[in-house]
Amino acid sequence: MSATPQRHRRTRRLTFAALAVTAGAGAMVAAALPAGAASGGGAAKSRTVDVQMLSFNDFHGTLEPPQGSSGTVTERQADGTTKAIPAGGVEYLATALRDARKGHEYSVTAAAGDMIGGSPMLSGLFHDEPSIEALNKLGLNVSSVGNHEFDEGKTELRRMAYGGCHPVEGCYEFGKEFTGSTFQYLAANVTDEKTKRPLMSPTYVWKKGDVKIGFIGVTLEGTPDVVTAEGVKGLKFGDEIETINKYAAELNKQGVKSIVALIHEGGLPANGAYNYDCDVPGAGISGAIVDIAKNVDAKVDALVTGHTHQAYACNIPDPAGNPRAVTSAASIGRLFTDTTLTYDRQTKDIVRTPISSPKPVNKVVHRDQPKAADMTELIGRWNALAAPIANRPQGFISADIPGRGSAEPEKPLGDLIADAQLEALAPADKGGAQLAIMNPGGIRSDLAYKASGAEGDGVVTYGESFTVQPFTNMMNIVDLTGAQLITALQQQVSGPVNGASPKILQVSKGFTYTLDMTKAGADRIVVDSVKLNGAPIDPAKTYRVAMNEFLAGGGDGFTVLKEHKNKLVGASDLDCFNAYLTNNSSASAPIAPPAANRITVIK
Repeated sequence: MSATPQRHRRTRRLTFAALAVTAGAGAMVAAALPAGAASGGGAAKSRTVDVQMLSFNDFHGTLEPPQGSSGTVTERQADGTTKAIPAGGVEYLATALRDARKGHEYSVTAAAGDMIGGSPMLSGLFHDEPSIEALNKLGLNVSSVGNHEFDEGKTELRRMAYGGCHPVEGCYEFGKEFTGSTFQYLAANVTDEKTKRPLMSPTYVWKKGDVKIGFIGVTLEGTPDVVTAEGVKGLKFGDEIETINKYAAELNKQGVKSIVALIHEGGLPANGAYNYDCDVPGAGISGAIVDIAKNVDAKVDALVTGHTHQAYACNIPDPAGNPRAVTSAASIGRLFTDTTLTYDRQTKDIVRTPISSPKPVNKVVHRDQPKAADMTELIGRWNALAAPIANRPQGFISADIPGRGSAEPEKPLGDLIADAQLEALAPADKGGAQLAIMNPGGIRSDLAYKASGAEGDGVVTYGESFTVQPFTNMMNIVDLTGAQLITALQQQVSGPVNGASPKILQVSKGFTYTLDMTKAGADRIVVDSVKLNGAPIDPAKTYRVAMNEFLAGGGDGFTVLKEHKNKLVGASDLDCFNAYLTNNSSASAPIAPPAANRITVIK
């Protein structure tokens, strides 16, 4: 090598060192970078190189394009109006990710949990083996666990990661054994209560050449509040901030200075459009992730988040005041986030300034692009196995019945599900239920009028009803006092779990009350308005209430529901729903969307 280039590089290095401002982990003055420093090309290695990070979250085993409003994203137009854009489907997600990687020598793909669980029938019927196979083909490198990874317990989660056929149902395809994930699942803050050790790997280091980026994966500390007790039995969930900071320090000791945290916890954006500018004053996010972002050590260079199913690409300064990306790509494969991480080969850290690298961008998984052939083959293969069950008609509807896609507190599909549970469990020999309540998070989709296959418009198939209620929760019929019922309603809008983000229970016909959102906390429930079949709820009286086992165990912060007595276990929620569809509809008399007028909301 000639002396001149050596002198030039030495001069650059001295200038860079003199001007660099190290505030926490890797924030440097962009002006100090030599011209073209971020280029990865050329015979000689540059000081810095751009690493593309593609990320998504809350995939929930959604292989086929989601139906109804659940299958769209809101796009802000140049004139300020909004437009619903059809999006999602793993055939399109695969194409989008593969196209995005073109021209990028350094590209890593990461996810922030809930890759499985709460899945449509195509994946859920086979305990999410199809989704793990698809995620492998997508080129996913690493994902944190989310709360839904624990839906079937820790043993089943380990099977998803390490392979093996289902312990009860065996292998689904002749001559094939499920091989597990080729991507790394991370669970840094989930420990075994007996061994005190992490359930799965806490960190993962992605390497290419001399570039190393460390990932720390955590799920929300409140996972036991949103999963059945059986699913998290024997496990302890630690504080997200403490855990991330602990492992960031450990990665630093190992010489890994570039770090990304994958966090299955999220925020609520000020605007519902995926492409709004999150960094304009007053247009940011609120919720649990904000406190986490402000307190996670400055050693961490970016936060990929999830859980709330929202879209945002924000900058929230780290504790040292340095800019740091906090992103979320909505859910079920409708978006992915493209983030540029500028890696400094000398410091082994990420350069973080407002102008050092492009801002993270959420990109739509459009359905007008070519389908990935390998994903089409995968879907077809598993659909062939599911077809005898999935295509079986269950009932008829006259129009779309919004559920997951509804933004209102009371959802038409929620009313329909609660009515189905009441009808199934009201007979004396079935439990004698007088009312039914349903958790909103258990409604995983809409019921779409348009046919998803060859069944015809308005026909609800088993596959579609399964997609709405995939957990197969067993129904519990219990005794609750009127006072406990009122407390449960108050816990919808108060307490450590629901105070900041209310979870409004869906209720069966005859149960009515007023929700006053102009007030705060428990006062939002107008107690005198709570009635059953027109009669005020008597605090001293005992009522028979139907609910799924998740709610009966105190899930979603409804701790008072655990105080029930005289429990009777009934049919599954899905069986109740399918029976209602069959018994109450026909081709000539389909079910119309419920009016959703049981909860009066004052805004």
